[in-house]
Amino acid sequence: MRTRDIRTSGVDQHVTCDVCGRTLLRGERAHPYLEGGSRRTVCELCTARAQREGWIPEGTVIPYDGRASSSHRRRPLFRRLRRRDSEGESQEPAPEAYEPAPPPPAPAPRPRDPATEPRHVRAIPSSPEQRMVAAVDAFNSSEHPRTIAGIARSLGEPGVTVRPAANSHGNVQILVAWELCWYRYDADLRDDRGQGKVRLEEQGTELSELAPGELEPNAVADDTGALRLGG
Repeated sequence: MRTRDIRTSGVDQHVTCDVCGRTLLRGERAHPYLEGGSRRTVCELCTARAQREGWIPEGTVIPYDGRASSSHRRRPLFRRLRRRDSEGESQEPAPEAYEPAPPPPAPAPRPRDPATEPRHVRAIPSSPEQRMVAAVDAFNSSEHPRTIAGIARSLGEPGVTVRPAANSHGNVQILVAWELCWYRYDADLRDDRGQGKVRLEEQGTELSELAPGELEPNAVADDTGALRLGG
């Protein structure tokens, strides 16, 4: 790959999506949303997810649900009481509300012997090849392939490098790079939920920011953003 000197404007360079966390590319449109009174920025790929999370597009008028206030709800009851008073009807006292007896306290759980407590420990593959395979499976099961597929539609097929982390036996580094941007993911195979946990660790816009060993692709990405080891 050739390193290309890219210059972007100060505004585009710092606009990030509050859903996927990536920096928007030059010319990519940002959508303003409101979430809990705070203004959020959402990229074109994440608008559907933002709406599923309950975020509201800025400028949208929230529909009125039509429910009356508490004073309007009480008005028919007051009108009926006044009618009954005018007709001379006697009002019987309301029956006392029945309060069930509280349930008996539950017996305190017996303390368990720490030696018998179940331990949820995920077995980490022993060989580097097996760890890379497990990391790719964890990446494909996450939400990150959708981001890769969206960028690939604009920038083409990326270069993908998968290699075990140098300072941790249970972590694998995944780099997905184009000429205009790159994304580095960390796959933690020690996650005790039964599958590795993958997070976006770092991203940039210059290939010169990367170490030479990271620019030796050993995997590919398909049209859906899923990764596969080998050329």
